[in-house]
Amino acid sequence: MSMNATIQYPFQTTTMPIRQSYDCDVLVIGSGAGGLSSAVTAAQQGLKVIVAEKSAVFGGTTAVSGGWLWIPNTPHAQREGQAEPIEAPKQYLKNILGEQYDEQKIHTYLTQAPEMVDFFETHTEVKFNIGATVPDFFDVAGSRVGWRSIVAAPYDGRALGNQLHLLRPAIPETTLWGMGIASGADMKHFINTFRALSSFIYATKRVLRHFADLLLRKRSTQIVNGNALVARLIKSALNQHVQLLANHAMTELFEENGHVTGALFKTPAGWVKINAKHAVILATGGFPHDETRKQALFQHVADGTPHHSAAPETNTGDGLKAAEAIGAVVDQHLPWAGAWAPVSLMPRLDGTLGRFPHLVERGKPGLIAVLKNGRRFTNEGDSYPAFIKDLFKSTNKGGQAHCWLICDHQFIRRYGLGAVKPFPISMQSWLDNGYLKSGKTLHELAMACGIDALQFQKTVQSYNQHAAQGQDPEFHRGSTPYQKAQGDAEHQPNPCIAPIEHGPFYAVEVMPGSLGTFAGLITNEHGNVLYRQTGQPIRGLYAAGNDLNSIMGGQYPSGGITLGPAMTFGYIAAKQIAQQARASNDYSAAACSEQC
Repeated sequence: MSMNATIQYPFQTTTMPIRQSYDCDVLVIGSGAGGLSSAVTAAQQGLKVIVAEKSAVFGGTTAVSGGWLWIPNTPHAQREGQAEPIEAPKQYLKNILGEQYDEQKIHTYLTQAPEMVDFFETHTEVKFNIGATVPDFFDVAGSRVGWRSIVAAPYDGRALGNQLHLLRPAIPETTLWGMGIASGADMKHFINTFRALSSFIYATKRVLRHFADLLLRKRSTQIVNGNALVARLIKSALNQHVQLLANHAMTELFEENGHVTGALFKTPAGWVKINAKHAVILATGGFPHDETRKQALFQHVADGTPHHSAAPETNTGDGLKAAEAIGAVVDQHLPWAGAWAPVSLMPRLDGTLGRFPHLVERGKPGLIAVLKNGRRFTNEGDSYPAFIKDLFKSTNKGGQAHCWLICDHQFIRRYGLGAVKPFPISMQSWLDNGYLKSGKTLHELAMACGIDALQFQKTVQSYNQHAAQGQDPEFHRGSTPYQKAQGDAEHQPNPCIAPIEHGPFYAVEVMPGSLGTFAGLITNEHGNVLYRQTGQPIRGLYAAGNDLNSIMGGQYPSGGITLGPAMTFGYIAAKQIAQQARASNDYSAAACSEQC
């Protein structure tokens, strides 16, 4: 599809009566990290801001994410003497992005992102912890172990008071009875609950408080990961008197004399119009559940393999469609249009299927992934997008891309497998509903999964022969800093490799999925959306989050390359809007803050 092509949608202007109208300076549509960061920034600059969210809860994909941001040279790194020349991360990105490397946008990002972090930590409720040992995904020139990643600090949800209900909960199956568990020390304590007294005490305290929360507030107030980032942004927005409107589904944008002036929304109570004096910022979460656009931009979908995104189902490309209708364009040329991740489908009691993103356990020692033919096809401990890319390469044209994660009893009781939790949580319900397959022998497991039993047994035998020495001559698992970090440091000689030999044996089927989408609206370095025909800015229209075309060019250099740019370009867009508003001497807000 050419850059100038558009996907045609039935787009109609409503003739229904407007139930209610609102006026503001800046209208933000969508409430993930991109939307909320732009809203908080604009409001802190003295502008009157409304955030309109399609769902009944706020947070979008960010709320169900790990909450990590990839940002070199953060104030945290600088304070610890870990600053680095900007050319180092640039070199790393050049090596990964190749022809998709955009010097202007990357330079803008690398210089503005640390400023964004400082702004939020200084003026809002948002706080971060540094990932001092978190490595980049690729071990190439310019890569680094540690100091380029930050994560939202855990948050006490009691600070939100009666507004806690606004926060989108995490994916239930990724939690422990609804309680989120953070990566790093938090998760390590839970894995070691029955192996170390200190971990037992730690986990017990967390669980007891969680049950108290369920009794008093019906949900956990121990908020971590992306859920903590959204909670902190919501609190910051409320502090800045940002108006938050839930259940507002945007259907179209309004223009006046070439300037976007607002949008129309469908709500349970009728049609609502919101007028925006200065700008509209689209942050509706990309198109992970837009079947039409996935058919056009995801090759595996066009070839017959369904796509199962872990992003909220309300993310159906509303912002992209509305912008295209007034002349914008979505990038069609990215090598990969989605942020790939392996997912498994979890049957729920209400008959729906949940989607579990497999980001953690694949790197632990004692697990392999096999195709229907019983053969391994990838380095299981590599990054989640790399896993799916290898799955695509190993799938015959016209075939359905899927595979099985395989482990033994010792592994699943120690680390869990997908939605199945480690000991002492029972896994019987997952066996009963078919999510988890089992067999007393490898042959039984293969028959239960429809895997070539003879080849599967040969594969495991070959793997075990080398795994006993911590080796993987076929795929060299555990050979990079990232892979080692994903493993278990207490397991030697290789933190990523262990034999699969203690039956019964278990398997979970995984399929191509994503954490979101990369292909978005073409903008300039300020996030200002551009016209398809002229390449000039559409006045008053900006994009943030996954509605903005990924500056990483369809690649996934490291964890946090979605949320980092989302918050940074939301911040940049809001600053430019405020600057233009000051230049026009046309503020609606009562007063401007000190940062104006």
